[in-house]
Amino acid sequence: MKTRLTRRRFMKTAVVGTAAATGGMAGILASGRGPALAQTTEVHWLRWNDFVPTCDKLIREKLVPEAEKALGIKVKFETVNGNDLQPRITSGVQSGAGPDLIMLFNNHPHLYSASLTDLSDVAEEVGKEQGGYYGVSEGNCKVDGKWVAMPMAIVGALNAYRKSWFADVGANKFPETWDEYRAVGKKLKAKGTPLGQALGQSFGDPPTFAYPLMWSFGGMEVDDKGKVVINSPGTVEAVKYMTAMWKDSFDEGGLAWDDASNNRAFLAGEISSTLNGASIYLLANREKGKYMTDKKEELASDILHGELPAGPKGKFAFHTFQSHVMPSYSKNQKAAKDLLRFIHKKENYEQWFQTGLGFDTPGTKSWESHPMWDKDPVMKPFAVAGKLGATPGRSGPPNAKAAEVLSKYLIVNMFASAIKGQKAEDCVSAAEAELKKIYGA
Repeated sequence: MKTRLTRRRFMKTAVVGTAAATGGMAGILASGRGPALAQTTEVHWLRWNDFVPTCDKLIREKLVPEAEKALGIKVKFETVNGNDLQPRITSGVQSGAGPDLIMLFNNHPHLYSASLTDLSDVAEEVGKEQGGYYGVSEGNCKVDGKWVAMPMAIVGALNAYRKSWFADVGANKFPETWDEYRAVGKKLKAKGTPLGQALGQSFGDPPTFAYPLMWSFGGMEVDDKGKVVINSPGTVEAVKYMTAMWKDSFDEGGLAWDDASNNRAFLAGEISSTLNGASIYLLANREKGKYMTDKKEELASDILHGELPAGPKGKFAFHTFQSHVMPSYSKNQKAAKDLLRFIHKKENYEQWFQTGLGFDTPGTKSWESHPMWDKDPVMKPFAVAGKLGATPGRSGPPNAKAAEVLSKYLIVNMFASAIKGQKAEDCVSAAEAELKKIYGA
């Protein structure tokens, strides 16, 4: 007589057979885990909360599901405040566990290079297909000839300004020099609409303002040999100039602002100009009827963009750079690399690039001539952000020492301390002492 194979009997037989093969049920209980089952690889991807939220939405709702289907993996897509990215990778490296792919800013990959996976195979494939990389991409992402980070984009830093308010005080274009900017700002501040600048300890707008200001007066952290030279007449002059200009022309609350504070102040009509990515304009342009001028017109129609002014030694720019790194603790390196390849595949990356409308400028050169740049003349200046930006530590090499100076906000703090009332020479000397601890020179 045949014994009927019920589901209960089948499961019991399967468990007994598995237990026998693995040392019995006692062996399973002692190991603390059940028998091995096939599992889908999950890649944990960590990025910032994008200042263009539709870019996050595109990744989460379209690109991630498509990548999961195409690559046969699961993707845990997580976003955090941009200032929380560096603490997360620090924690992950120290504990040996964390996200497989982590977005970092500027030259921060240099700080963690000993604990990062070599991404040269992915970076070189993408660079070859997309016109090669800008120097700023290589400077921020390569260490000893290896790509320890995969360039994602450059967030161009330009001054968003109210063209009608500038015209009201006699400026029909954005000022070319700091003297002109200061004079315009003084008139605007007298009318209750000062210039605005974030100068707190935040990853984006404060350093992208402070570094070019110092450079434009001839100040530098180190020379081309890596010797600390910040205590120079040019640096002292820049600090003194900014201290006076802050009182004359700026909203003095900016010392406490982060990268979102100046956006809010501009959109509320409290300031007339601020160094920023394109997010202010893009938000005002997208949310019709929400942000209006005092004449009841769309605020976006009154916004233009201009480069930071020139100082005695020229005009400079420092744009916020974003890349992805893969810590060497990752147990999913092949899958994570496949995800990077998928995101940077031209037809996928193009969707993200166009969703951002130019807020993110690619780190490769072929995108400069993309038709999107011709759709909106207000955004056109961002097309060549990759060509114009310098890396922290110029004229020295882009290395971990320059990254440490940036991550500790030493240049930003030098200006901020003087604005708070310390003598300019003392602020520069204090910065010099801190740089010498880092550079040893």
